[in-house]
Amino acid sequence: MPIRALPCSIVFILGIESSCDETAASVVENGETVLSSVVASQMATHGKYGGVVPELASREHLRAIVPVVREALERAAVPLRALDAIAATSGPGLVGSLLVGLTYAKSLAFARGLPLIAVNHIEGHIHAVVLEARHSGTPVELPALALVASGGHTHLFRVDENFDYTLLGKTRDDAAGEAYDKVAKLLGFPYPGGPIIDRLAPHGNPRAVRFTFAKMKGNALDFSFSGLKTAVLRWVEARDLAAGIAVRRALARAEPDASIERWLAVTPPETLDLLASFQHAVINELLTRAASSAEQIHARALIVSGGVSANAGLRAAAHAAHLPYPVYFPSPGLSTDNAAMIAAAAFPKLLRKEFAGFDTAAEANLTLA
Repeated sequence: MPIRALPCSIVFILGIESSCDETAASVVENGETVLSSVVASQMATHGKYGGVVPELASREHLRAIVPVVREALERAAVPLRALDAIAATSGPGLVGSLLVGLTYAKSLAFARGLPLIAVNHIEGHIHAVVLEARHSGTPVELPALALVASGGHTHLFRVDENFDYTLLGKTRDDAAGEAYDKVAKLLGFPYPGGPIIDRLAPHGNPRAVRFTFAKMKGNALDFSFSGLKTAVLRWVEARDLAAGIAVRRALARAEPDASIERWLAVTPPETLDLLASFQHAVINELLTRAASSAEQIHARALIVSGGVSANAGLRAAAHAAHLPYPVYFPSPGLSTDNAAMIAAAAFPKLLRKEFAGFDTAAEANLTLA
């Protein structure tokens, strides 16, 4: 069934997201129109370490939170007094990072006498798709199957009316995006690894290296990417690739934003074939389990969200699969962490008056469903 119709009045929600390494704020009107979306990235801070350093992330959030929120309100031309609610991510994520955004949201809500809405980060990713589909006039039909894949999460959810969620499957070890980052680091590419592997994969043979996944005991819809990462490591160890890896690491340090031509120049065909085969294996695993889950619940739509949803290879494969229901991806700007998705997820909670108390805690391992 279609998602509930909007109210006649105009509702403004300020969303704040700080679960990991991006400080974000956004003003969304009626859960569907993004009036502003501001994101302060910490990629330059964490890139030299090959991953997010929690202590540094918290410090950067403290520096960015006030100017980011101020800019979001200014871009939207919506003053604090015109807001109807303030929403913030309460988990999952890095607890120090979460505390910065959630505490600032509490302060604003208390000072202005506004409702505070706590949002699950994973639910936010689902609503990044719901928001744009609703705004385009083609709302997502429910029940839907949601695949949320990022650096920290790989989950399959049934999404029902009123946005009730049932967890169908999840990763038992590495998340899909985490596997991308680890493989990229192993081969000498910069952090984050997903975008560079996605750009290089079309230049290799996706069937050159045969990767297999272990059959899952228990829940057949669960994922496991740790074995794939280990298989890549074994493949690298069996070949004399140290010199090429050293060259790429040097380039990553000197030019982390190097052009695709520069990366191609220091990546031999054999490594390009490995990257293409790795990406092919991940995409096949994600879509196979998503399609199986959708079939089991008789889904009317497939939602693919999270940072991995920005992957061009995944998008092409999903649309080429000709599934018997529409497949929805967020626009690239809403694929990675952002606050528009938090404000959008807060909208139905506002309609149901599901408000959070000022004693709401940040939960690093908060679950959805």
